[in-house]
Amino acid sequence: MPSEYELRLETVKDYKEVENLTREAFWNKYRPGCTEHYVLHRYRMLPEFVKELDYVIEEEGKIVAHIMYSRAEIEEDNGQIIPILIFGPVSVLPEMQGKGYGGIIIRHTLNKAAELGYGAVAITGNPDYYHRFGFVSGSSVGIYYSDMPREEEAPFFMVKTLKNGFLDGITGTYHDPKGYKTSEDEVEAFDASFSPKEKKKLPGQLA
Repeated sequence: MPSEYELRLETVKDYKEVENLTREAFWNKYRPGCTEHYVLHRYRMLPEFVKELDYVIEEEGKIVAHIMYSRAEIEEDNGQIIPILIFGPVSVLPEMQGKGYGGIIIRHTLNKAAELGYGAVAITGNPDYYHRFGFVSGSSVGIYYSDMPREEEAPFFMVKTLKNGFLDGITGTYHDPKGYKTSEDEVEAFDASFSPKEKKKLPGQLA
């Protein structure tokens, strides 16, 4: 575990460094190139962005990790809307991964979200990683991912309750916030402002 670091809110002067960090963390991970740095750049201007949970970890004057949260919704089967959170991207510099920074920033912000009164958080990601933070399969608590039929298992979609009983008796569908959707042209135009990197098609990518 790292011994000396500063965990703090992101500031405007951090924006470009954090976007570059996010690009480095996700480049060629899920697809050739990545979109996460553009999602972050655009999201800061959206009403769904939660600035109170926009944290970085800085070590020796360099930002090594970042997390972003968005407001999201569960649509109950009876039509009611339940406000929740989702986080991501979570970014750690490639050379600093495996040292505990991701766990530090996730645990801190989940605790802060609970203090702020939020009732639940959703995430799409690796179950082996996120189960350690108390996330469970969404379907196990009656919450289903909108992009898949309910009868199909979606282990990558998980939920964590922050307020006891918040999701009790609820059955519904989670919808990704619209801000996470990007166009190829927008991403390409934004990415042109960064240093060139080679896009590669690698085994295990999702697209």
